[in-house]
Amino acid sequence: MPSNPQSTLDTLMRLAAIIDSRKPAAGGDPQASYVARLFHKGPDAVLKKIGEEATEVVMASKDADRGGDAAKVVAEVADLWFHCMIALSHHGLSPADVVAELERREGTSGIEEKALRKVQAREREEGAPGGGAA
Repeated sequence: MPSNPQSTLDTLMRLAAIIDSRKPAAGGDPQASYVARLFHKGPDAVLKKIGEEATEVVMASKDADRGGDAAKVVAEVADLWFHCMIALSHHGLSPADVVAELERREGTSGIEEKALRKVQAREREEGAPGGGAA
């Protein structure tokens, strides 16, 4: 297990580099690589896998609550994170972007954060052409 947060980010960034190397533009071979195969199938294939893995996290967690093996929750979350990293790569993003967003949110109440996002969305709608009151 990594001993510090930087080591954890380093691990995620190494994995992200491997994922990036499997993109078609980088020569990823769908016959030789699962990740290259997902990229070849397109973004909907990645999104479908994320949905499947998220469901498996829920099921493993419910099983663990009933006395099942909690290690299965870790394994399923790892699968979910992995597939989310493929989606990040598809959009030209990395784990560092997610970490930066979490750091930005640190110390902010989740309730306050959600309320702020609603206000910002409403302001965008009102400022959009044809949006808001006349």
